[in-house]
Amino acid sequence: MQIQPIQNKYENEIVDLILHIQQKEFNVPVTLEDQPDLLDIENFYYKPGGIFLGAFIDEKLVGTIALVKFNSEAGAIRKMFVKKEYRGKEFQIAQQLLEQLIAYSKEKGIKDLYLGTVSLLQAALRFYEKNNFVTIEKEALPTDFPLMKPDNVFCHLKLNQ
Repeated sequence: MQIQPIQNKYENEIVDLILHIQQKEFNVPVTLEDQPDLLDIENFYYKPGGIFLGAFIDEKLVGTIALVKFNSEAGAIRKMFVKKEYRGKEFQIAQQLLEQLIAYSKEKGIKDLYLGTVSLLQAALRFYEKNNFVTIEKEALPTDFPLMKPDNVFCHLKLNQ
């Protein structure tokens, strides 16, 4: 397995992977139109200082994670998705994606990571808790946190510099 920064040239694979998981697997009522960032990764993620990582097995995209840097010391984790057949302890793809994103965040001087998700994704919530994220109230989010409509659970991780 190989993890690398990915950009717009992978947009079809990214869209296919993410929409399939959101819509078909978890019935989250979200469309491509609700996620214009997927068609403009360069400007949405990289320009403000974030990153979009892809995990590849045999040159096929099997997982993603992204960081939106929304102020000088804080970032939002977005687009954490792993194909169903590659989830779990055997592959450790989600864990490796998260660890690389955290390392990148620390390099860039980010002190706080936040994320929003939906309560339906219980395995994802357990994963974040296992990685020391703390569930917080929506009101505890920074005022400049980029909210996504379907999100109803929010987490925070303090990064030790």
